[in-house]
Amino acid sequence: MKNQHWLDEIKWNADGLVPVIVEDVATAKVLMLAWMNREALSLSAETGQAIYWSRSRGQLWRKGEQSGHVQQIREIRLDCDEDAILLIVEQYGGIACHTGRHRCFYRKLQNGQWRIVEPVIRDPAEIYHNPGR
Repeated sequence: MKNQHWLDEIKWNADGLVPVIVEDVATAKVLMLAWMNREALSLSAETGQAIYWSRSRGQLWRKGEQSGHVQQIREIRLDCDEDAILLIVEQYGGIACHTGRHRCFYRKLQNGQWRIVEPVIRDPAEIYHNPGR
């Protein structure tokens, strides 16, 4: 196993997680916010593909495993406080959000209400359809 002392420099929260901001290499738009534990970050660095920790499922989440919308990592950065990660990725399929949109931040506060300001690129029912199940 390779030297992984770099993981010790991260200030993990009480749950052993660190927030991860994901940015599109082509547009510099923030695609999503996710969480990683040590294993997810280590595997992501090792494989070059984004792997997160799903807090709701309590397990590793390989981005694009079902949808095919994988994130190829171009850079991994640590913020100045050592408590947040920035992943700069190539987003395959142009869709990062499970709603079928380019990014998860598709709602904008306007006149005291959240408005959807970005279109669905592909219907989530088509993306996550699992024939035979």
